[in-house]
Amino acid sequence: MSWIIRTLWSYARTSAEIRSDTRAARRFARFGEGSAIAFPTATLYGEPWIEIGTHTVLGGDITLAAGMGPDYDLGAETVVRIGSGCAIGRGSHVVAHRSVDIGDHVYTGPYVYITDQNHAYANTDVPIGLQWPVDDPVSIGPGTWLGANSVVLPGVHLGRNCVVAAGTVVRPGTYADHSVIAGIPGKVVRTYDDEFGWDPPLKEAGTPTRVPTPSAGLPPEAPADPPDPGSATRFPPT
Repeated sequence: MSWIIRTLWSYARTSAEIRSDTRAARRFARFGEGSAIAFPTATLYGEPWIEIGTHTVLGGDITLAAGMGPDYDLGAETVVRIGSGCAIGRGSHVVAHRSVDIGDHVYTGPYVYITDQNHAYANTDVPIGLQWPVDDPVSIGPGTWLGANSVVLPGVHLGRNCVVAAGTVVRPGTYADHSVIAGIPGKVVRTYDDEFGWDPPLKEAGTPTRVPTPSAGLPPEAPADPPDPGSATRFPPT
């Protein structure tokens, strides 16, 4: 019996994932060629207000949501925008109500939480869950890496090629390109200057490992470099 279950589960994982040529992908505002959302998904709704670029992979058990729940009309503009060449780790949450903009080549570890909405506590006599929440747009610059279990709070704007350490809670604010953020609450622990380099200096870490790519190279539609402002991924948001 166990081998039957494993066989059926393996078939479901390979056949039920969402790809650009499936019916499920057509519900999205954009679902680029070569992209996929692995099976199973934990929560998925608001697809008409979600854009996904080309050759982007979202891991299994992911929550990807636009709006407070299914069947809400969020207006003419998209709410979640994930660029091309991204990898969003297993069990992560991307939950948006106003605007979450993720640039090209953004990688995350598993169980990362990104949201543009938080509970309010303006009235101490009303249960927090019954108070109207507060929205604040989020943008994550191209080339950024978010470590496992990190949290990106509403109002965060990460620059290009930033690093967020595992378990970090990134507080609202604007972070410069190449910032390294760590801790709870998150603080900038390393910065980069074009003239002076890293501050504090990087320690020797051996020979860098080349990221594997297909033997034929990247497909022509995949971006080789981060996009210019105002590109199709709309980073920074307009």
